[in-house]
Amino acid sequence: MIARPLLLAFALFAAPVSAALAQTRDDTIAAPVLRANVTVSGDIVRIGDVIDNAGSVAQIAIYRAPDLGTTGSLPVAQVLTALRAHQVIGVDTRDLKEISVTRLARTIEGKDLEAQVARALEHRNGLGDAANLSLTFDRDPGDIRLDAANTGSMRPTSVRYEPRTNRFEVSFEISNENGSPPTKLSFGGTAIETVEAAVLARNVERNEVLKSSDVVVERRPKTEVGTDPAGRDRAVGMQARKQLRAGQALKVADLAKPDLVQRDQNVTLIYEVTGLYITARGKAIDNGTEGDVVSVLNLQSKRTITGVVTGRGQVTISVAAPRPAPVSDATSPSSSLGAAESTAPVAVVSVSSPVAAKPE
Repeated sequence: MIARPLLLAFALFAAPVSAALAQTRDDTIAAPVLRANVTVSGDIVRIGDVIDNAGSVAQIAIYRAPDLGTTGSLPVAQVLTALRAHQVIGVDTRDLKEISVTRLARTIEGKDLEAQVARALEHRNGLGDAANLSLTFDRDPGDIRLDAANTGSMRPTSVRYEPRTNRFEVSFEISNENGSPPTKLSFGGTAIETVEAAVLARNVERNEVLKSSDVVVERRPKTEVGTDPAGRDRAVGMQARKQLRAGQALKVADLAKPDLVQRDQNVTLIYEVTGLYITARGKAIDNGTEGDVVSVLNLQSKRTITGVVTGRGQVTISVAAPRPAPVSDATSPSSSLGAAESTAPVAVVSVSSPVAAKPE
């Protein structure tokens, strides 16, 4: 800290005082000794602060203390002059040229003040948790220094919040240990509830799939994002339902699963039934993501059919399994086999060639 000269306070504290000094137990007078470093907690520097063995004159005020939390310097010659004015002589200076005086203070940092205000506003008139509140003060409180005697906690005594304007007014009291009235602090400004949201780092076109580098996380006003903010993990890999601009906070409604099949895209048709797997070439008529039902033109049969998107460029067609033939009655005239002579099951060979069977 920058040292600053201390002001003499003779006009305020000049009063005739006896030069009685402390005596030791064996009745020999102990010489007053100058201190090189002085620490005070109040706004006054007394004789007992600057010398040891001050005796009965220890409580006499001789200087104003420096500002809260700062250190000032005093030339020794000036100190001796102040002491002689109160009949204090024979001071052992220990060859000091100057002494330093530091005034103790309680410092409340700006971030702690903001946290205290946020806690006071928490859940007030519709606001959310203190950690989600963004505060703007009318005047930057910065770090506040209080007298060291103010040891109490910050206790809110008045809290007001207007949701329509986001305005707040909060007052605190801090008690002290010397019994004097508590210190009062008041703050005003605006409070806005925020949420974490995925924000676009660039413009995105409709149907474009978001990459990791396209999305950053920022805190945005809850009123801007709404009730369905999209987190970063949920946004990356999704497809934009519409054109989106850089800096826009993403909502769940802005995104969709990416299309695995796009219109006019060549796709693989998969016909699958128990024991049979057939593939054919087709062309998509619709866009679709996984699980969507889309129309596809079978390039072999030239017929339009519908199927379910099951993978990138893949559409599965459901084929009804043929009904098994009814079992012949053993007593029927048309039956030539007895119950013990039933035919063995016929194995079905899986075919992957599009000409192995004639799909729709």
